Order: sequence, then structure tokens, then C-alpha cells
Amino acid sequence: MKTSQAAAVRTDWIMFGATVAVIAGACLPLVLFREQAGPWVTAAYDVITRNFGVAYLWYGTGLLIFLLWLAASRFGSVRLGGKDAAPEFATRSWIAMLFCAGIGAGLLYWAVIEWGYYVDAPPLGVAPGSTEAIEWASTYGLFHWGLTGWAIFCLPTLAIAYPYHNRGVPFLRLSTGCLAFLPGGPASRRGRGLDFLYMINLIGGTGTSLGLSTPMIAAGLSRLFGIQHDFILEVAVVVGCIGVFGTSAWIGLQGGFRRMADANMYLALALLLFILLVGPTVFILKMATNSLGLMAQNFLRMNTWTDPISSRGFVESWTVFYWAWWIAYGPFVGIFVTRISRGRSLREVIIGMLAFGSLGAWLFFMVMGNYAMHLDLSGALDLRSLVKQGEEALAITSAMVSLPGGLLVLAVFVAVAVIFLATTYDSASYTLASVATRELPAGLDPARWHRVFWACALGLLPITLMFLEGGLKVILSATIVVSLPLVAVGILMCVSLTRMLRQDYSLTGSR
Repeated sequence: MKTSQAAAVRTDWIMFGATVAVIAGACLPLVLFREQAGPWVTAAYDVITRNFGVAYLWYGTGLLIFLLWLAASRFGSVRLGGKDAAPEFATRSWIAMLFCAGIGAGLLYWAVIEWGYYVDAPPLGVAPGSTEAIEWASTYGLFHWGLTGWAIFCLPTLAIAYPYHNRGVPFLRLSTGCLAFLPGGPASRRGRGLDFLYMINLIGGTGTSLGLSTPMIAAGLSRLFGIQHDFILEVAVVVGCIGVFGTSAWIGLQGGFRRMADANMYLALALLLFILLVGPTVFILKMATNSLGLMAQNFLRMNTWTDPISSRGFVESWTVFYWAWWIAYGPFVGIFVTRISRGRSLREVIIGMLAFGSLGAWLFFMVMGNYAMHLDLSGALDLRSLVKQGEEALAITSAMVSLPGGLLVLAVFVAVAVIFLATTYDSASYTLASVATRELPAGLDPARWHRVFWACALGLLPITLMFLEGGLKVILSATIVVSLPLVAVGILMCVSLTRMLRQDYSLTGSR
């Protein structure tokens, strides 16, 4: 049995070598031309957001409409793997795994401080620092981490999962989701080109996530152990996190990723409940309720607001960035959720990702974000000043330490962040190994050494980005630059999935 499995998961050395070359080709110029690299990346960011920002907005809105139609249609009951297929993972573990794969420690970073950017530079033309600006500041984080973003994750999942589980296509790759446009299949030159594009995007997207999370974790460790927070500590954090998710990748989905995801779900919920109970509970609940209502009333406007007259840059700096980030991560999350979703209907996957994914992210923003906002508004901590000074990591750790039992709370916060980061990169290394494997029939996993290799390789670009001049702007800009081509790929996936479903299921019933 082991021999047959090994034969079925042979490495695609051409794809493997090409991707390694891209990592080296991206990192070396950034190091050799350190002073020029930051301005180059941010200039590319400005050009793309200025000229293509509206395309990102239409893309996100269009995908949400498409998925809601699909869930309500006769195709929603189609079960991945066939009508008799049983889910491999319990629903609780499935939800925890898809959430941990799609979110990562970036959620903790933005949940605590994103509002701080919006109060003094608010959206929709409201006055900076006003009551209305504060209310929108609490609301826009929910929007950016809500239904539209998870729709961007959900499309690749369905487009890849259906041909993989129901048509027996033995390739767990992005190109599988565009099967209707690949006469030669995913193994054709056109298919391999799409997969190569995906690997470049994933490396860029994960570089952004680790680049944001590392300073936050390093600041927490610095406060906990009284050590200096410098570049060396941040590199040590990256190496340590690589060790965690490399170990998880070696153990596998059932023994490693699933257990970490389950444990982190309980640990994170306990942390949120503690903050809610010991913090300003009434303020948190009232602001959360207000934000949900404000978003529900203005959801269509928020999805389509382009600020065409004032052009203050909010849309390009935030909404377009977020959609690009979700797009860059989308295929990787789609490949991973495909692997764990056999036995579930298309409707279950859509509702699970849109509803549970959004609700999970909203809990962090409603509890952590509103707690931090209360600290600032009450004068207990001037968090907005720290954000303006580029001390985001210090602002986050200061907010956590302000709670009763501050250092213990901070330790739990850091642990949750590390596990979130580990589960995200574990799933990323899994999908990179899947794409660089010749064939991967349903039920089989890529070789262990292959998953561990990518777990290590994924740490190179974020270390390089942290090394550049320009800080956060450079890290965020990298995501935009690599994500634009995937907008076109997403449209192809919509058409491909619809064609396959219509071919396989007649108007009178199931195939």
C-alpha cells in the first residue's frame, strides 16, 4: 500500500524547480537593491490600485452574487464525492480548520487596531474624529473581514472541489478549477502556467501575512520576557514559527492540523469571552450591535463605494487592498478546503464559509477591537498615537497587557497568534506541495518532506520584506502587485464550474 501511495504522489520537479527559482528571483533583488526595492513595490501598488481598483470591487460583489445564486439553485444540493459520500471530518473540526486556514494571525493584528486608522481618516466623507467616524471605524473592519472576503475564498474551493471529487481529476491544483478551458487538462502547458501563477501569488500573499504577524508576536515576547525587540528577534520568531508549522506539516492533517485548529478555536473563544466579561461589556455589546446594523444598512454602498469625487485614497488603501489580499490567498484556501470537504454539499460549503467564516472574524473585531477603542476613547491608552507613529505592535501588546492579569492574557494572545500562523502556513505548505505533485488522487496527501520543504521556504520572502525600507506599506503593497492576474482566473472559474454542473446535471435531476 505504501509503495502504491508513493508512486501516486511523485514530485513535479519542473514546477518545484520553477517555484524555487521564483522565490530566489524575488528575494535576491530585494536584498541587493534594498533602498530602491521599497519605492518600486509601492509605486506598482499605486499604479494598480489607481487604475484597477474598481475591478477589484466589481469582482468581490459579483462573486458574492454568484455564490448566493449557486446556493439557492438546484446545484446547491450536489454533494462533493457523490450523493453517498460521507464527510471525513466532523462539522466542528471542519469549521475550525477552514477558519484557521483562511485567517491566520493577521486577524489578531487588524482586529485590535484597524479602527485606529479609520477614526482620523474615515470613509464616506465623514468628519475625522467625529462620532460618525468612530461608528464607521468600528464597522468597516467587519465589512473587510466579512461576506465579500469569504466569497472570494469560497469560489476557488467549489471550482476545484467539484472536478476533483466528482469528476475524478487527480490534480489538487488551481488549474483544476478552470477545467472547462483546459482541453489538455491540468497537466497541459496552459494548466501548468496557471498553477505557476498561483504559486507566485501564494508566496507573495503569505509573505504579507507573516510580515504583519511577526512584529506583533515579537513585541509580545519582548514584553513577556523583557528582551529587546529588534530585527534579530523578529527573524527568530519567523524561524520558530517555521519549526511549529513544519512539525505540523510532518505529522499530517489528522494528527497535526486538525488538533491545532480544534485547540486554537477553544483557546481563542476563551480569550474573547474573558475580554468581554472583564472589559467594558456594555460598551462592547452596544458598539458591536450598532456596527452590525450600520453594515447591514449600507452593505451595497460599502461594496460599490469608489470615492470618485474626493478621491481621498481610503478605498485604494483599504478595501482594494483587502480584496487583493483575499484574492491572493483564495486559491490556497480553496485547495486546502477542497481536501477537507469531501462529503459536503455545495450549499454546505457556501454557507459554512460565508456564515461561519464571517461570524468567526467578526467576533474578534467586535470584542478585541471595541475593547481597544474604549481604551483610547476613555483616555486609558492613547492607541491612535501609537498607530500614527508606526508602533502598531506596541499598541496591540499594550491593549492586551491593560487587561486584568495582563501578562498572562498577553501570553495567551501570543499563543493564539502563533497557532493561527502555524495553521495558515501548514495549509499553505500543503497546497504548494499539492501543486508541485504530478498527481494527487482523492484521499492521498503530498509527501511529508515536500510539505516540510515548503513550510521552510515560505519564510524567506517575509524575512526579506521586513528587511526593506518602507515598513508596512511595502509589505501590504506586495499583495496587490501579485494578485491582479487572479481576478481574470476567478472569472474563468465561475464559468468553468457552471458549465460542468450544467453538463453533469440535467434539468430533471441528478446525474
